[in-house]
Amino acid sequence: MTEPVAERLDAIEVNGRTYAWPGRPVVVVCIDGSEDAYHERAIADGRMPFTERMLREGSDLRADCTMPSFTNPNNISIATGVPPAVHGICGNYFYDTAADAEVMMNAPELLRAPTLFAAFSEAGAKVAVITAKDKLRRLLGSGLVDGMCFSAEKADQATEEENGISKVLERVGMELPSVYSAELSELVMAAGVDVLAVDRPELMYLSLTDYIQHKHAPGSPVANDFYAMLDGYFERIDALGAVLVVTADHGMNAKSDGVGEARVLFLSDWFDEQAGAGAARVILPITDPYTVHHGALGSYATVHLPEGADRAGLADRLAALDGVDTVLTREDACERFELPGDRIGDLVVIAERNTVLGTTPARHDISGFKEPLRSHGGLTEQKVPFLVNAPVGALPPGHRLRNFDSYWVGTTIAAGRPSAG
Repeated sequence: MTEPVAERLDAIEVNGRTYAWPGRPVVVVCIDGSEDAYHERAIADGRMPFTERMLREGSDLRADCTMPSFTNPNNISIATGVPPAVHGICGNYFYDTAADAEVMMNAPELLRAPTLFAAFSEAGAKVAVITAKDKLRRLLGSGLVDGMCFSAEKADQATEEENGISKVLERVGMELPSVYSAELSELVMAAGVDVLAVDRPELMYLSLTDYIQHKHAPGSPVANDFYAMLDGYFERIDALGAVLVVTADHGMNAKSDGVGEARVLFLSDWFDEQAGAGAARVILPITDPYTVHHGALGSYATVHLPEGADRAGLADRLAALDGVDTVLTREDACERFELPGDRIGDLVVIAERNTVLGTTPARHDISGFKEPLRSHGGLTEQKVPFLVNAPVGALPPGHRLRNFDSYWVGTTIAAGRPSAG
């Protein structure tokens, strides 16, 4: 998996890609649910002066996230440098056909490839991973050797033995915030700056939460306040001498009509009519423990059909429905989106920009939402920022920049070394 420790100052190979050993700390910040409009509007409104300067002197790029455009598959793609077909995490939630069970994709044993963090730490690097949500901690920390990995959500419970750090809140001078708050992401950034200054890890990953993006559009006062907060921490990371790469796991869009009513296509109800009650199993891979964000409504679903079902006919009729963007068979979805075929359904359904997919109304309660529904998962949330505080040299001819190129760019391209990817 890794190069010998004696050669660690040269390069390391992980999952078939070569990464230069960093000459200075490389910090990747994943702004959950971000899109270009958020930082562009904040810059235009004078709220991100450092980022504006950074992009003049560094690199302002655009990248694609992996599909589906959800949190777990993209965070793990960034952490491994490869798509879901290789690492196996294809959603926040999936149907395990072998176990006949619907399960969260949080367990390390579901990983099919080592993370960069595990490989670098095994080769002797200091590594620090800080996430907002605890659901990602075990996946991102899988295989980490003597590294630091903790979540802001449970920062008060972090110990040296379990997480490689203790007294997090005392170190940064903050109280434990609500999981549904901007402060949860701020705690990640504050802890990251503190760890960078004190511990100087070679690799650091800071993964935020998209609570703000689910509730507030680009340019809104709350969104601008959030990005202004990030700007201050970006400046501190830069001042500490790190290579900084800022990207996102997915974008975000309004999923409502002109008067703010959620536009939802309930797939279980439709399949009950087409194939018989309960015959098809609809899986919504956006599903996670944080339903206040999105009500388990996103723009991507997979469908497991009963044996002998008319897959082609169902796909054609489904594709003709208002609000549906694309319907793919398992084989086509795996080829187009680099997905693991044994962990998705017979059909993959992707909604249009302003539509989400549900199962049946009783399973999705968004009655308490104060703002119109905003969510993600589809192709319209695939374009994400890729911002670097250093000039990025020429990429290999024909290279499609992806968010999971973050550490390759940070260690090998932005550092001024020849391309090795």
